[in-house]
Amino acid sequence: MESKRSPRDKWITIYGRKPVLEALHDPALSVAKVVVADNATGQSLHEILRAASKYDVPVERATANRVKWLAGNGKHDQGVVADVDAPRMTPLEEFVRERGKRPTNVFLLDGVTNPGNVGMILRTATGAGFDGVILPRAGTPHVGPLVIKASAGVAFQAPIVNTSTARAAVDLLRTAGYHIYGLSARSHESLFKADLAPRAVYVLGGETNGLTVPTDSDLQIPLNAGVESLNVAIAAAVVAFEVTNR
Repeated sequence: MESKRSPRDKWITIYGRKPVLEALHDPALSVAKVVVADNATGQSLHEILRAASKYDVPVERATANRVKWLAGNGKHDQGVVADVDAPRMTPLEEFVRERGKRPTNVFLLDGVTNPGNVGMILRTATGAGFDGVILPRAGTPHVGPLVIKASAGVAFQAPIVNTSTARAAVDLLRTAGYHIYGLSARSHESLFKADLAPRAVYVLGGETNGLTVPTDSDLQIPLNAGVESLNVAIAAAVVAFEVTNR
């Protein structure tokens, strides 16, 4: 029997009046529902309610505190949140089961905390045809407006894979037969010369602490002229296109 999906594995929750209104009017997006604080008023709210009615999107009323909790951000929700369908988002266990023994390439974000970097990695991985980007709930920003903006809207269509922690993801994937590669400037093995496993996890360490999970082997992107490292989103782009180009 298939396990029941959490709402967090089906929808990306957005907040703020302008983002919600834009999502309602965007033909590429499917809005599951809008939740409005019972004390919210104003012209922009009327526009949201009109658009929701026009596109047959259910509207729920809730307390202002509940809306803040749903947004995960008490400062900028403006009394409105919306759940937008993310058709390629899936929990890790389900992803591994669906992929089976097929060749599969995924990124695992290990403490990448900057929403701009997360958004750019989602955009790059989706554009390169990577099979998934694993976002641990612990240590990775919620896919909110800053991540969506940095992805230029691609986040809604990105192959996001949800998990609890980076360590739990590594344990599960290693057991399932994936090779765990770390990206590390200290490695002596070049990404461009290594024989890469057909089912591979490429771990991208955080901006401050680097890699924190155990890897099977580490790869480096060779750099010249004393340059020590690349921004994590740039490194992800180099990896994604090198791997898929093979």
